[in-house]
Amino acid sequence: MIEQSNKKFYLVFLLVTIGLAGIVSFYASSSPDGLEKVAEDVGFIETAQDHSLDNSALADYGVAGIENERLSVGIAGIIGVIATGVLMYLIIKFISRKKP
Repeated sequence: MIEQSNKKFYLVFLLVTIGLAGIVSFYASSSPDGLEKVAEDVGFIETAQDHSLDNSALADYGVAGIENERLSVGIAGIIGVIATGVLMYLIIKFISRKKP
């Protein structure tokens, strides 16, 4: 089980991470990423196509159905943090289980 001192660390870490994902992520650069920038510079950006998950609930760094962009991006960030945390927890539990 997790020691008491570690619980406090993990709780603070979780709150800071959720704060960053939910609030600060809205202020991230809207400039094109590296691949998109190269595609623009080289001249093949017009050949880009939408992927099969383009209409999914968390497409384009937001939550579908939420009109407020700031809220949509923040909630998507929080969902991403929680999903990543749960996935990492499960992976660590699987890796660290004791062999009989």
